[in-house]
Amino acid sequence: MTTLTQGTDTLTRNALTVLQPGFTGTTAPDWLLRRLGEGLAAVALFGRNVASAEQVAALTAKLRAERDDVLVAIDEEGGDVTRLEVRTGSSFPGNHALGAVDDVELTRGVAAELGRRLAACGVNLDWAPSADVNANPDNPVIGVRSFGADPALVARHTAAYVTGLQSAGVAACTKHFPGHGDTAVDSHHAVPRIDADATVLAERDLVPFRAAIEAGTRAVMSAHILAPALDPDHPGTLSRRILIELLRGELGYDGLIVTDGIEMRAIAGTYGIEHGSVLAIAAGADAICVGGGLSDEETVRRLRDALVAAVRSGELPEERLADAAERVRALARWTSATAAAGRALAADEEVGLRAARRALRVTGAAGFTPLTAPPFVASLTPAPNIAVGNETPWGVAAELLRLLPGTETGGFSGPGAGEEVLRAAGDRRVVAVVRDEHRHPWMAAALDTLLAARPDTVVVEMGIPQAPPRGALHLATHGAARVCGRAAAEVLTGGE
Repeated sequence: MTTLTQGTDTLTRNALTVLQPGFTGTTAPDWLLRRLGEGLAAVALFGRNVASAEQVAALTAKLRAERDDVLVAIDEEGGDVTRLEVRTGSSFPGNHALGAVDDVELTRGVAAELGRRLAACGVNLDWAPSADVNANPDNPVIGVRSFGADPALVARHTAAYVTGLQSAGVAACTKHFPGHGDTAVDSHHAVPRIDADATVLAERDLVPFRAAIEAGTRAVMSAHILAPALDPDHPGTLSRRILIELLRGELGYDGLIVTDGIEMRAIAGTYGIEHGSVLAIAAGADAICVGGGLSDEETVRRLRDALVAAVRSGELPEERLADAAERVRALARWTSATAAAGRALAADEEVGLRAARRALRVTGAAGFTPLTAPPFVASLTPAPNIAVGNETPWGVAAELLRLLPGTETGGFSGPGAGEEVLRAAGDRRVVAVVRDEHRHPWMAAALDTLLAARPDTVVVEMGIPQAPPRGALHLATHGAARVCGRAAAEVLTGGE
């Protein structure tokens, strides 16, 4: 293991310690290994860094050869947001499916198995679960990433998820504080605003975070959202009122506070990443998440130098930076002490599929005859949000192809999609796969066209099932993970 480079002063080491940067490629670049020797304490993995579980394990072993207590973080929620299975789709349904089942022991079991797999790869910090109460059904970024719209339901499943994940020795990072569920703007693009009053926020959005804290969550991620009832001037990530007075003071939280991606436009577009990072640490954040978009050595150098300069100019108190760095090291000590837990945890490799099957809601099955001939699967595809990404496959086509060889598929979007599907399908039975039909008028219009011309069309809703069920058979999977597609395909074909 490399020791800290001689001559690297304490201030510079602390500035590096609070960063959680990403990188490109499936092997650790030399610059990253060198920074670990200089004080960098955390590394973030994204889908671009993952080829296989074995490759990730080799990568994390290389990182630990440089610093054995390094925090290796990943944005692995299961469901629609997966990095470990970015190219195949997740083996676990997401939060909304788990909330639909509403079995906290199942949720705990899913999180424990996910944690076991992360631990086996050498990952010890997961930026999950989402504790957001999906109060706004038109929310463009949370949606099925939430357990649901009921604060009590979200709270009990958030706590179960935290407990399950951490039973594997993987630190949970509950997000997005103080709650991203009642927004209509994606903070990847701009600053969302929540205009609910303080009472509503306390009785709705903060309830799951209280539960997560009681369950012992080791980290909390801040949201780049403006909640004027809490702080009229600063988004959560930059708000001392929200991070120190509310989260630490009123809620009694004493763990690590991590920012959401600092290069997201909600922060970078207004403050810039350097000043935004300084303001976040000054406001009470302990670690800066960066690397989803900016993933090079120059970004790390810029942020490190900005933090050092802010201390030297008096803008950032040196003791605040030192306190933040110590909280990072404290989490690293916890993960080192619990590393054996994940290796000792018994595997339950089918828990995700069991959960997906239980989450499935079927309407119209009484008159439905299972498919025996290969259908045409029409994926009515909305633009993906950045958190989900566009590289992860979704739908039921792959599973139907496995069960019914010869199944054909196509992706369709925008006005006229229904007519395009009819031309492409020919005389094949149509399976129309949608995602949040209620949010996309063109999608609803396409279904109208299909059902008018082909009343036997089957509809599979893989988002939030807000629109009324329709079609010869309507399946609501409550998520678009691979196992959700498999559960739906089993129903469509009459077997596993």
